[in-house]
Order: sequence, then structure tokens, then C-alpha cells
Amino acid sequence: MKTLSQTWFADGYIDFELKKYTLLAYLQEINQCFCENKLYPQFADLIFHYNNLVAFRENKKYLQEQFPKKLTGVQLEKLQLLYESLIEDDELMQELEDIIHYASSTMKRTITSGSEIYEFVENTLSIEPVGIMPLDHNEGYFMLCEGQCRNTWVYQYRLSIFEKHDEKYRSIKTEFVDVWQRNIVNSYQNIKAELIRNRSDLPNPAVYSVETELTIPMEETLLPIAKRSLVRYITTTQG
Repeated sequence: MKTLSQTWFADGYIDFELKKYTLLAYLQEINQCFCENKLYPQFADLIFHYNNLVAFRENKKYLQEQFPKKLTGVQLEKLQLLYESLIEDDELMQELEDIIHYASSTMKRTITSGSEIYEFVENTLSIEPVGIMPLDHNEGYFMLCEGQCRNTWVYQYRLSIFEKHDEKYRSIKTEFVDVWQRNIVNSYQNIKAELIRNRSDLPNPAVYSVETELTIPMEETLLPIAKRSLVRYITTTQG
């Protein structure tokens, strides 16, 4: 996968045509992945770069507030020094603003394409609890099935809460457990019973099934969307 540095739009020689070529080469590969219904990690990377452009254009300090985990202190300092030096050069700053305007609008169109794929897949997902559910839904398993594939992928999950800008968010960590072939014997209930019997760390787990009729890439699309959808489902049902 072609990658861009966090400061690609201002690295080296600041020239509109050069940066346009760099951007289009990056987006060409992302669009090819989207044509194959492969969203991640390309979609998340694209959104980061779009937000990075907007942040730099609006306020250089906004970068530090929004992306403390993505940008190192050295990179932040570089961006701030770059901004301060460029703002004194009207011609160079105008070239940079033209690059950012073109890049952000072009990226936004590709983001829209990715969002349409995401929403389409998300709307096909069916999430249901399996068996009797415990009071604590923050840790357990989910079973993932797609299309006509006769497999059930099982993952252990753990939800956690973190705070950012005085707001609380939920994140999910998952670990692949095993894959079962779907048949009468390996029903969701039977798989749940086997998990409880063989994995003593979770004697009374919350278990969910996540299904779609689509046949789509598992690692690049279905699993990431299923994880995010499960977080929202649990958050909503728990009130």
C-alpha cells in the first residue's frame, strides 16, 4: 500500500503539480481496494490524512489536540515551525493552500465512496444475543458468518471506556479464537457451550452472533465493520 507521510503536502519541494501526482497515485491504490470491497486499513488512513489537512488549514494547534497518538512531538514541532515559516511567504503559502484545497476536496470524494461501502455492509449486518445474557456485556465472544461460506469465525472481545476531550468513548479489543464449520452440530448454542467448557477465563460470557448475506473480504471489511457495529449495539442495548 502506498503511504503518505503526515506532512506529505509540505515535505520537500512545494509544487502543486508534484503534490497532485503524489496524491493521485495514493488515491488510485485506495480506489482499487474499494473496487474490491476492501476498506481497511486504507479507509482509516485516508480519513486521518483528510483530517490532518483540514486541521493544518484551520489551526496548527488543532493538530496536537486531535491527533496526540498519531503525531510525535518531533512531527508536531516540525508542522508548527513549517507553518510559522510559510505564513511569512505569501507566494509559497498560497501554493500550499492550493495544494491543501485540492487534496482535501479530492480526498473527500474518495471518503464518500468508502463511506457508501461501509454503510451498505453495515446495513446488512444482523446482530443477535446467543442464549441467556449476563449482566456484564463488556466481555465475551462474537460469532461472525458471511455469505454462503460454511464457516463461523469466533472472536473474544473486551470493551473498555476511554476519555478524550471530556467525552467518553468505547473501544473494543478482539482476539481470534477459532473457526467452526457451520452445521446442525455446530449451532451457535453448541459453540457457546463448547467455549464455556473449554475456556475457564469466561465462565458466563456474553455471546453474540453477527451475520451478513454478503460475501466480502473478512479481514479488510467485514471484521472491522462488525466490531464497530457490535460496540454500538452493546452500548445501545445497555442504555
